[in-house]
Amino acid sequence: MAERSKNDIWISKATDWFGNQGWTPFAFQRQTWSAFLNNKNGLLNAPTGSGKTYALWFPILLEYLRKEEERPGSSSSGLKAVWITPLRALSEEIRQSAERIISDLGIPFTVGIRTGDTSQAERARQRKKMPDLLITTPESLQLLLASKGYARIFGKCFAVVVDEWHELLGSKRGVQMELALSRLKGVSPGMKIWGISATIGNLEQAREVLLGPGSEALENSILIRANLNKRITVRSILPETMDTFPWRGHLGLHLLDSVMEVLRSSQTTLIFTNTRSQCEIWFQKLLERYPELAGEIAMHHGSINKDTRLWVEQAIRNNRLKAVVCTSSLDLGVDFAPVERVIQIGGPKGVARFLQRAGRSGHRPGEESLIYFLPTHAIELIEASALKKTVKGEGIEDRIPYLNSFDVLVQYLTTLAVSDGFFPEQIFMEVQGTFCYQAMTRDQWEWLLKFLVLGSQSLNTYDEYKKVEVLEDGRFKVTNRGVAMRHRFQIGTIVGDADLTVRYQKGGYIGTVEEWFASQLQSGDVFTFAGRNLEFLRIREMQVLVRKSNKKTSRVPSWMGGRLTLSAQMSELLRQELYSASLPASDQSEEIRSLKQLFDRQRQESIVPGPEDFLIETFKTSDGYHHIFYPFEGRFVHEALASLLSYRISLLSPITFSLAYNDYGFELLSDRELDMQMVLDNDLFSPEYLMDDLQKSLNSTEMARRKFRDIAVISGLVFSGYPKKGIKLKHLQSSSQLLFEVFRDYEPDNLLFQQAFRETFEHQLEEGRLRLALERIQSQKHIWKSCTKPTPFSFPIITDRLREKLSSEKLADRIRRMTQKLSR
Repeated sequence: MAERSKNDIWISKATDWFGNQGWTPFAFQRQTWSAFLNNKNGLLNAPTGSGKTYALWFPILLEYLRKEEERPGSSSSGLKAVWITPLRALSEEIRQSAERIISDLGIPFTVGIRTGDTSQAERARQRKKMPDLLITTPESLQLLLASKGYARIFGKCFAVVVDEWHELLGSKRGVQMELALSRLKGVSPGMKIWGISATIGNLEQAREVLLGPGSEALENSILIRANLNKRITVRSILPETMDTFPWRGHLGLHLLDSVMEVLRSSQTTLIFTNTRSQCEIWFQKLLERYPELAGEIAMHHGSINKDTRLWVEQAIRNNRLKAVVCTSSLDLGVDFAPVERVIQIGGPKGVARFLQRAGRSGHRPGEESLIYFLPTHAIELIEASALKKTVKGEGIEDRIPYLNSFDVLVQYLTTLAVSDGFFPEQIFMEVQGTFCYQAMTRDQWEWLLKFLVLGSQSLNTYDEYKKVEVLEDGRFKVTNRGVAMRHRFQIGTIVGDADLTVRYQKGGYIGTVEEWFASQLQSGDVFTFAGRNLEFLRIREMQVLVRKSNKKTSRVPSWMGGRLTLSAQMSELLRQELYSASLPASDQSEEIRSLKQLFDRQRQESIVPGPEDFLIETFKTSDGYHHIFYPFEGRFVHEALASLLSYRISLLSPITFSLAYNDYGFELLSDRELDMQMVLDNDLFSPEYLMDDLQKSLNSTEMARRKFRDIAVISGLVFSGYPKKGIKLKHLQSSSQLLFEVFRDYEPDNLLFQQAFRETFEHQLEEGRLRLALERIQSQKHIWKSCTKPTPFSFPIITDRLREKLSSEKLADRIRRMTQKLSR
C-alpha cells in the first residue's frame, strides 16, 4: 500500500506536466505509468496519435528520479534505456518527445540516435560515451551486440521499449528482436521490457513472443489496451458511370476530378497508394491535370532520398502542402496534426493497413478520422463496402510469428562470436526461451554450432565457410578480422533486389531503384522518378547516372516488392459483402447498390454467388477455352490453387494449361475443352494429400531455390558485398543456387536447406490458409455455368493475363475492343 502511494506521488509529476500542456492523461497512460513503476513488463495496445510515446517515456524517467531520491548519486553515467523503432524516420520524433520531458523536469539526461543514417563521427562519440537514452533500430541494435564489451554498454540499462511491435511481429526482423531481447535480459537481469502495438488480432500471442513463452518476464507482465473508441468515417468515391466489365489498368485515374474536389475541401490530404509505381503515376497525373498544384503537392515513398522525405514530413507539419501522394512510408508513427483527409487509392488488401492509414487524419485524441476510398475498378467497391464495417475494429489480422528461423539464429550467433564470443550452453538456454526457437532440439543446436565452426558437412573442406573458432575455454569466437568486417556489413534480415542509387551526372542524389529495372534501360531512355523526367545515361559502380529531360514518358520504375494480396480476414469480409448482393436493395450498402448494373450483367450469363455457392465459369474465345474458378481468397492462395488443380486434372486427362489469377479467382486456359463434370465428380478440391500434390504441382524445388537465396544471405553463406560495391542480384542468385544444389545432392538434412522448403509452404504459399480454403470449397455447392462469352467477374482475370504480353497502350486498345464487343 505504501509502495502504491509512493508511485502515486511520482505519477502526479507526470499528471502535472500534462496539465501544464493543457492536456489530461488518458486512463491507459496512467495505467502504463503505474504498471511500469510496479516493475511490470508489458504490451501497450494504442493507436498512433494517442500519446503512446509519453505513456512509456514518462515512467522510464520517473524510475530514474525515484532511484535518485532513494539513493542520491547512485545512477552512474551510461545507457539507461533503449527505444527500438522499426523505422529510422520515426527516431527524430521520438527523441523530441523525450527531450521535451527531460528539459521540463530538469533531468540531466542525453538522448542519442543510432540508425543507418547516424554519422561515423557520432558513432565514435557514442563508443566513448553512450547517451542515457538511446533510440535505435533492430539492425543497429544487433551491430551494438557485435561490439566488444557490449555487456558493459547494456549492463546498467533498466528498460527496453519496442515500438510498432505489430510491424516486427511475423517477420524475421521480429525474430531478430526476440534474440536481442534474450541477450539483453542475460546481461541486465532486472531490465523491464515493454512493447507498443497497434491493434492486431493476436495481441496475447504478441505479448508472449515479445517476452518469451513461460518466462518470468511474461508471468510478471500486463496487456494494456487504450480503448479510445476512435471514430473513423469511410466514404467511397463513386464514379458517375460504372464499368460493366472492370479491369485494373487505369489505376482509378478517371476519378482525378473527384480527388481534386476532396483536395479543395481540406487543408492537407494524404493520398495513399499501394505501390511506389502507383505513387509516381498519381503524382505525375495530378500535376498534368492541375498545374496550379505545383509547389502545393509532394510525393513520399521509401525510394526517394532521405532529405526529400524529411522535407515533405516537415512541410506537412508546417501546413505548407495541400496534398502528399505516398505509400506505406507514411503509414507509421510520424505525427501530422494538420492532416484532415486521407484518400486510399485501390483496395489496401488488409484491415490493419486500412485502419492505420485512416488514423493519419484527425491525428489527435478524440478527433474523427475521415478516409475516402477510391476504387481502381468497379469490383473494388465490394472491398470498400466491407471496409466500412471494419472501422469498429472487426476482422483485424493476426501477425503469425516465425518458428525455427535458423538463418537468423546463425547470423545472431556469429554476431555474438564477433564481439566477445559466447559459451554455447548459456546461449542455448537463452535462445530456447524465445518463442521462435522454443521447440529447437539439442541435435539441431549441435548442428548449428558445427555449421559455424566447419561450414556444414558438405562444405568442411572449404576454409571460407569456417567462420568461428572454439577457444581453449570453450568460447566460440570469430578471430579473423575479415570475417568480422564482412559480417558487420551484412547484419540484417531484409533481403531484396540490389538497390542502385540514382544520381545526376554532375552530382545530386535523387533516390534508389532496383537493379532489375535499371538493367532494362538503354542509354537515352527516359523514365519518371521522384516526380521528374530523367534520361538514363549509364550505370557506374552501382549508380544510375541520369540527367533531366523535357521528353514526356509513361515509363515509371516498378519495384518487385509491390505485389500485395488480400489477407485472410479481408477475404472473409469481401465474401460476406459480395453475398449481400442477393439481399433487398434496402439492406445493401451504397457501394453494393451502385454495382447493380454490373451484377445484372453478371446474372445474364452466370450468377452472383451466395454463401453456399462455389462458382465455376467456362467459355470459349479466340484465345482458347477458359475455365474460371472464384474462391475469393486472395492472389497468393489462388496461385497455389491454380497449380494444384491443374496438376490433379493432368492425372485424369493429359491437358496443358496457362494460368492467371487475381484476388477474386483464377483461370485455367487451354487449347481444348476440359470435361468440367469430370473435375466435379473426382473431388479435386479435396485437402487430402495437399502437401504431396503441391510439391509436385508447383515445382516447389524452384520456389525453394529462390527462397534459399535470402536464407543464404542472412546466414552469411553468401556475401552481399561492401557498401557502394554490392554484388549483383544474378551473382547472388547463382552463388546461392550452387550451394542449394550441393545441399540437395549431398546434404539433404541441412537445416538451412530444409528451411527453404518450409518457408515456401508456410509463408509464401500460406499452406494453412490454403487447406482451410479447400475445406470451405469442398463443403459448398459447386455451380458450373457454361457461358457464351466472358462475364464481368471473369474480365479482370483475363485482362491480367493479357497484361504480361502487351504494352500498356496495346493492352488498353485490346480491352477497349473487347469491352465494346461484350457490351453489344
